[in-house]
Amino acid sequence: MGLFRLRSARIAITLLGTATFTLAGVHTAHAAPAVYTALGDSYSSGVGTRTYYPDSGSCYRSASAYPVLAAARLGATLTFAACSGARVADVLANQLGSLSPSTTLVTVSAGGNDAGFANVITSCARPWPWTCWGDINNANAVIRDTLPGRLDGLYRAIRDRAPNATVVVIGYPRIFNGEECNLGARISPGEQAELNRTADLLATAIGARAAAAGFAFVDARTPFTRHAVCDDTEWINGLSYPILESYHPNTNGHAAGYAPLLLAQLGVASTAV
Repeated sequence: MGLFRLRSARIAITLLGTATFTLAGVHTAHAAPAVYTALGDSYSSGVGTRTYYPDSGSCYRSASAYPVLAAARLGATLTFAACSGARVADVLANQLGSLSPSTTLVTVSAGGNDAGFANVITSCARPWPWTCWGDINNANAVIRDTLPGRLDGLYRAIRDRAPNATVVVIGYPRIFNGEECNLGARISPGEQAELNRTADLLATAIGARAAAAGFAFVDARTPFTRHAVCDDTEWINGLSYPILESYHPNTNGHAAGYAPLLLAQLGVASTAV
């Protein structure tokens, strides 16, 4: 898969070896280039932003995705490994190759595809009389019973390969606000509320496993509030053409949502994003 590297002569943060990281911020010394690998699924690759690197193929990596924006702000060298559709097993099998003791920053979003969240939303969008309650229940069961063990394995592998890296686990937002504004997708207010509860369950599971691994967790739910599908300022696409773009963060979701969240976690101002 294509790996995109962003370089600059200066860097806004200092990583392990030249400084001490804490979850509250970053203590800078003499700056050295950050070595950053972005892992994960479509929420990291940039699906929803509508423009993609020509050689990224079905991974749909975008220059508007938060890893690219954050790397530019940090002055980091970026290995952009995230790929649309990736499950935890895909991240393990296909995305860890660049990790090493010299890696200083890793971000990862994974778990939504394991729960089949995109398929659940598609099911919920079918016209009456179809409903998606069974699909939601199945997704919740995977999140509760199966996903934690998979995440533990992934997080161990990341730490083993990148022992000196600061690792930030990126969460998923709630997608809906209870309104029905997309005529082509009939997702009732009740189904939207239940899908948001599934997002809460997913955030709780991912956050708990990140904490157990000693990783930071960026919870996107509150920052994306009032920017859901059908809100006046959407950071998440509703039903879109092509369908691939649907229910993913748009360019504002990455530039005003995810990138500042990540930079704040690292103690870096986001004014240049």
